[in-house]
Amino acid sequence: MMLGLLLARSGIRVIVLEKHADFLRDFRGDTVHPSTLENLHELGVLDAFLRRPHQEVAELSAKVGDTLVTIADFSHLPTRCRFIALMPQWDFLDFLSEQARRYAGFELMMRAEVIDLIEAEGRIVGVRARTADGELDVRADLVIGADGRQSIVRQRAGLEVQDIGAPIDVLWMRLSRRPSDPNRTFGNIKGGRVFIMLNRGEYWQCGFVIAKGGIDALRQQGLPAFRRAIAETVPFLNDRVDELDDWSAIKLLTVTIDRLREWCRPGLLCIGDAAHAMSPVGGVGINLAIQDAVAAANILANPLGRGTLSFADLQAVQKRRVFPTRITQDVQVFIQNRILSRALRKSNPSAPLVVHLLQAWPALRRIPARLVGIGARAEHVRTQDAQGVSASRDE
Repeated sequence: MMLGLLLARSGIRVIVLEKHADFLRDFRGDTVHPSTLENLHELGVLDAFLRRPHQEVAELSAKVGDTLVTIADFSHLPTRCRFIALMPQWDFLDFLSEQARRYAGFELMMRAEVIDLIEAEGRIVGVRARTADGELDVRADLVIGADGRQSIVRQRAGLEVQDIGAPIDVLWMRLSRRPSDPNRTFGNIKGGRVFIMLNRGEYWQCGFVIAKGGIDALRQQGLPAFRRAIAETVPFLNDRVDELDDWSAIKLLTVTIDRLREWCRPGLLCIGDAAHAMSPVGGVGINLAIQDAVAAANILANPLGRGTLSFADLQAVQKRRVFPTRITQDVQVFIQNRILSRALRKSNPSAPLVVHLLQAWPALRRIPARLVGIGARAEHVRTQDAQGVSASRDE
């Protein structure tokens, strides 16, 4: 959606295909990081975005046993917004689509599921989609695969996936939030359990970390045992764990870390999770995808507009983005293997050395803040508004 907005803003005709009738899928990435907020500022729409309901997180904390520690402090970032904005992903997608529709060349087709690629003379020249009115062929100078970790685009393109592996899965759920609850977003490591809590105002969005493939054993123990585990980890939730009255209220996220060896073929480019599936550690996936989109627009807008797009242009996008992808995934693998997995195996885990260092020298908290909030390489909007559309008037 972001790439569609940026390219349409540059005067290029864009069609975005979305297989569902709306964007209402829960427990998707809801964290909009300072790097993305900076891009919205560069587009002149940040104020309109921040007028929408959201929560702001200025630091990330964790409770190890009974000790609360601060992991990341965003207040020193060299960005306009020194916080993470929590907003349901469907609201963010609605916002981006509203901005994109201000440009004549943008079209969004809902209920249009891509099922295959169209190839001619060794080049991808379009997609075949299933719609309510039957199959539809869409021809294009460039196909962008931005359809997630189960990407049909990368599958049909035959692009090789490198599976890096992940030792954990995450169960996502909601629990109500009371006025007397802590006013922060934080994680809890206690008694061989890891429980993440995102403050969403009226409710907590919670993540219960389990060992890879451990969901069946957990279900065999029963829902009452699962509720007790949550209450023992975070005692103040004891009066509301009964809200989890059925396993259907608990969604399994099968954690995957992988990346494509090659992100492109002539006429086709993958970005976001389609190019590199990320762990939920740090909540950086959506923001890495946005950075991919900004870089792709910066590199591809001019050749697309001139009709001179080459395979080398597509390779330039991968070359630009593969470094921050590798760095981010390496950090995620370290945290999963050296911190989370160990915490799940120990009934009384001690805080890792890095946590002790962060508490002893608060200035060090700027390092994880930068990795999470900005990433290994920040992208800035370099494309021009070819149509001179003024800033958002979505009120």
